[in-house]
Amino acid sequence: MLLNLEMSESMQLPAAFIEKYTKLLGQQAPEFLESFNEGPAKGFRVNPLKAQKQPLVHAISDPVSYSEFGYYGSVSGKTVDHQSGLIYSQEPSAMYVGEVAHPKPGERVLDLCAAPGGKTTHLASFMAQEGLLVSNEINRKRADILAENVERFGLKNTIVTNESPETLEHHFPEFFDVVVVDAPCSGEGMFRKDHEAVQYWTSDYPASCANRQKKILASALKMLAPGGRLIYSTCTFAPEEDEQNIAWLLKNYADLQILPIKKYAGMDNGRPEWADGNPQLAETLRIFPHKMRGEGHFIAQLKKQGQVSTHKLSKTQKTNVTKQQKQDWHKIADQLLISPVPDSRLLAFGDYLYAMPVELPNLDDLQVVRPGVNLGVFKKNRFEPALPLALAEQPQDFIDPVAVTIAQWEKYVHGDTFMVTEVKSGWHVLCYQNLTIGFGKVVNGVVKNFYPKKFRFEIKHDAF
Repeated sequence: MLLNLEMSESMQLPAAFIEKYTKLLGQQAPEFLESFNEGPAKGFRVNPLKAQKQPLVHAISDPVSYSEFGYYGSVSGKTVDHQSGLIYSQEPSAMYVGEVAHPKPGERVLDLCAAPGGKTTHLASFMAQEGLLVSNEINRKRADILAENVERFGLKNTIVTNESPETLEHHFPEFFDVVVVDAPCSGEGMFRKDHEAVQYWTSDYPASCANRQKKILASALKMLAPGGRLIYSTCTFAPEEDEQNIAWLLKNYADLQILPIKKYAGMDNGRPEWADGNPQLAETLRIFPHKMRGEGHFIAQLKKQGQVSTHKLSKTQKTNVTKQQKQDWHKIADQLLISPVPDSRLLAFGDYLYAMPVELPNLDDLQVVRPGVNLGVFKKNRFEPALPLALAEQPQDFIDPVAVTIAQWEKYVHGDTFMVTEVKSGWHVLCYQNLTIGFGKVVNGVVKNFYPKKFRFEIKHDAF
């Protein structure tokens, strides 16, 4: 007889799902299935790349034990903390993927299935703006969202691409020290967070996802340098997509070995018996919502044997800016920045100007959404700085930063002008406390607003 649990109106689990995990989990099944009636865990990470080290609004009294930058709690998007990129909302279990990957400054890192950006921003948090982080997303709309989150977080060493793994593998053969594959999956671990995921689940869905994941992993391994690490994760409980995929890797790639992952209280070993019985699979990691304050997750860490890559680049991306474009850029940059980006790292991308990461590979024939930091846009006879440049630098990196009050910040994010005193006319970065928030152009004491229209919002104060 199947376990018949009364699910809440908001969570009707498929009968086949209940049957499957009743068989797999045995005595743990009732507690596991009951956990779907609870609300999802919420959390956020603090951005260590900012000069401001603690949130101004969000409490950090409830840290996530296994995450260096993580805390439990909800995020309000209409705050300086969020608008400036000081915090990033991320589900707590998902934070452990970045912690396991933990790239070093100077390494080459690929986040292969990166949208909306939680893993990418976490990986970059360890890299201190050094090395190269390629953040890829195959879906264009999601790639655009990814680029926005990368820019808000202020990343300088990161490019965003919009390609298939099969295309990327030809451009980056054995190139990366760390490859993270947070694979598209059946999403069983996100049922509490995304009730729609329940609607498209079928008993055959995990197997079809596993086949797609194998293709992604095959491409990922072609891009992983000898001596490099592959971090594979899913937000599903399905053995087909978890232990069975890792067993497939070990059988088909003799140069791979599983590396152990530190397990904190409540984290489970992978289940060898749910795959081919290989005892090494116990070194993988599972997170179940009835044992942890988080959603379902699976993580595996593997190493590719061989001599560590010497990091030789066959061809780097060269600057393509014209003499006139350099002049237009420097008219503004020399007023704003203490140390402008070297001309050798400038890249014109349509009407926009970008600062490329150091030693960026040639990007020809790749669909690139963001080839570096968006410095601004060329307009007729002038250059206008862009918000991502402000968010990528610290207040002390600018000449004459303008401090604003919280009331002025509210006007700024709403798109309004406001007055300042004793500030010379021209472009200035605007700062609230120790956070850069954007650019304004001062004309006779009035700050003209250049906060992008698509990001503007209104702060409504309760009337008493």
